Amino acid sequence: MKTRFVTALLFFGLYTATAQEFSFETETINYGKIIKGANGKRVFTFTNTGDNPLVITSVKSSCGCTIPKKPTQPIAPGKKGRIEVAYDTNRIGGFSKSITILSNAKTSRKVIRIKGVVQKVALPEKEKNMLQNNS
Repeated sequence: MKTRFVTALLFFGLYTATAQEFSFETETINYGKIIKGANGKRVFTFTNTGDNPLVITSVKSSCGCTIPKKPTQPIAPGKKGRIEVAYDTNRIGGFSKSITILSNAKTSRKVIRIKGVVQKVALPEKEKNMLQNNS
Protein backbone atom coordinates (compact mmCIF):
# COMPACT_ATOMS: atom_id res chain seq x y z
CA MET A 1 0.00 0.00 0.00
CA LYS A 2 2.82 2.39 0.90
CA THR A 3 4.56 1.58 -2.38
CA ARG A 4 1.48 2.56 -4.41
CA PHE A 5 1.13 5.81 -2.50
CA VAL A 6 4.80 6.71 -3.00
CA THR A 7 4.58 5.78 -6.72
CA ALA A 8 1.48 7.93 -7.15
CA LEU A 9 3.14 10.84 -5.33
CA LEU A 10 6.25 10.52 -7.50
CA PHE A 11 4.17 10.42 -10.69
CA PHE A 12 2.21 13.51 -9.60
CA GLY A 13 5.45 15.32 -8.77
CA LEU A 14 6.94 14.55 -12.18
CA TYR A 15 3.75 15.61 -13.93
CA THR A 16 3.56 18.99 -12.20
CA ALA A 17 7.30 19.63 -12.59
CA THR A 18 7.00 19.46 -16.38
CA ALA A 19 3.58 21.08 -16.71
CA GLN A 20 3.11 23.89 -19.18
CA GLU A 21 2.67 27.42 -17.92
CA PHE A 22 2.27 30.76 -19.61
CA SER A 23 2.43 34.35 -18.45
CA PHE A 24 0.96 37.42 -20.11
CA GLU A 25 2.66 40.78 -20.51
CA THR A 26 -0.69 42.20 -19.36
CA GLU A 27 -3.92 40.42 -18.46
CA THR A 28 -6.13 43.48 -19.07
CA ILE A 29 -6.04 45.79 -22.07
CA ASN A 30 -7.61 49.20 -21.49
CA TYR A 31 -8.74 50.76 -24.75
CA GLY A 32 -9.31 54.04 -22.94
CA LYS A 33 -11.69 56.43 -24.69
CA ILE A 34 -12.08 55.59 -28.37
CA ILE A 35 -14.30 56.92 -31.14
CA LYS A 36 -17.21 54.94 -32.59
CA GLY A 37 -15.97 52.89 -35.55
CA ALA A 38 -12.30 53.06 -34.47
CA ASN A 39 -9.98 50.09 -34.84
CA GLY A 40 -11.02 47.63 -32.13
CA LYS A 41 -8.19 45.13 -32.63
CA ARG A 42 -5.73 44.52 -29.80
CA VAL A 43 -3.16 41.79 -29.08
CA PHE A 44 -2.38 39.96 -25.85
CA THR A 45 1.21 38.65 -25.85
CA PHE A 46 2.26 35.77 -23.63
CA THR A 47 5.32 33.57 -23.05
CA ASN A 48 5.35 29.81 -22.55
CA THR A 49 7.26 29.55 -19.26
CA GLY A 50 6.83 25.78 -19.04
CA ASP A 51 9.01 22.88 -20.14
CA ASN A 52 6.72 21.52 -22.88
CA PRO A 53 4.80 22.97 -25.84
CA LEU A 54 1.72 24.96 -24.82
CA VAL A 55 -1.45 24.10 -26.74
CA ILE A 56 -4.34 26.56 -26.56
CA THR A 57 -7.45 24.53 -27.29
CA SER A 58 -10.13 27.21 -27.01
CA VAL A 59 -10.53 30.98 -26.66
CA LYS A 60 -14.04 32.33 -26.01
CA SER A 61 -15.39 35.78 -25.22
CA SER A 62 -18.15 36.75 -22.84
CA CYS A 63 -20.26 38.18 -25.69
CA GLY A 64 -20.57 38.29 -29.46
CA CYS A 65 -19.22 41.84 -29.64
CA THR A 66 -15.71 40.53 -28.91
CA ILE A 67 -14.02 38.10 -31.29
CA PRO A 68 -10.81 36.42 -30.09
CA LYS A 69 -8.36 34.50 -32.29
CA LYS A 70 -6.12 31.80 -30.81
CA PRO A 71 -2.74 30.58 -32.02
CA THR A 72 -3.06 27.69 -34.47
CA GLN A 73 0.23 26.00 -33.54
CA PRO A 74 1.66 24.91 -30.15
CA ILE A 75 3.92 27.48 -28.49
CA ALA A 76 7.38 26.05 -27.71
CA PRO A 77 8.94 26.54 -24.26
CA GLY A 78 10.43 30.02 -23.92
CA LYS A 79 8.65 31.31 -27.04
CA LYS A 80 6.00 34.02 -27.29
CA GLY A 81 2.44 33.62 -28.52
CA ARG A 82 -0.40 36.01 -29.36
CA ILE A 83 -4.12 36.11 -28.81
CA GLU A 84 -5.79 38.67 -31.03
CA VAL A 85 -9.02 40.31 -29.86
CA ALA A 86 -11.38 42.44 -31.94
CA TYR A 87 -14.07 44.51 -30.17
CA ASP A 88 -17.04 45.96 -32.11
CA THR A 89 -16.48 49.69 -31.66
CA ASN A 90 -19.85 50.58 -33.17
CA ARG A 91 -21.43 50.08 -29.73
CA ILE A 92 -21.51 53.37 -27.82
CA GLY A 93 -20.69 53.38 -24.10
CA GLY A 94 -18.45 51.65 -21.61
CA PHE A 95 -17.48 48.01 -21.93
CA SER A 96 -15.71 45.37 -19.90
CA LYS A 97 -15.40 41.94 -21.50
CA SER A 98 -13.67 38.74 -20.49
CA ILE A 99 -11.91 36.24 -22.73
CA THR A 100 -11.55 32.68 -21.39
CA ILE A 101 -8.58 30.61 -22.55
CA LEU A 102 -8.49 26.81 -22.25
CA SER A 103 -5.12 25.08 -22.66
CA ASN A 104 -2.93 22.22 -21.55
CA ALA A 105 -1.26 24.46 -18.94
CA LYS A 106 -1.09 23.50 -15.28
CA THR A 107 -3.91 25.98 -14.71
CA SER A 108 -6.00 24.97 -17.70
CA ARG A 109 -8.45 27.90 -17.56
CA LYS A 110 -7.20 31.50 -17.75
CA VAL A 111 -9.27 34.70 -18.04
CA ILE A 112 -8.00 37.92 -19.63
CA ARG A 113 -9.98 41.13 -20.03
CA ILE A 114 -10.56 44.19 -22.22
CA LYS A 115 -12.25 47.41 -21.18
CA GLY A 116 -12.83 50.93 -22.40
CA VAL A 117 -15.37 53.53 -23.46
CA VAL A 118 -16.65 54.07 -27.01
CA GLN A 119 -17.66 57.68 -27.63
CA LYS A 120 -19.98 58.93 -30.34
CA VAL A 121 -17.63 61.69 -31.56
CA ALA A 122 -14.24 63.09 -30.65
CA LEU A 123 -14.35 65.83 -28.07
CA PRO A 124 -13.06 69.08 -29.60
CA GLU A 125 -10.08 70.83 -28.05
CA LYS A 126 -10.93 73.97 -26.17
CA GLU A 127 -10.86 76.93 -28.50
CA LYS A 128 -8.78 79.86 -27.38
CA ASN A 129 -10.73 82.94 -26.60
CA MET A 130 -9.59 85.89 -28.74
CA LEU A 131 -9.72 88.11 -25.66
CA GLN A 132 -7.52 85.73 -23.67
CA ASN A 133 -3.98 86.91 -22.93
CA ASN A 134 -1.51 84.66 -24.81
CA SER A 135 1.46 85.37 -22.56
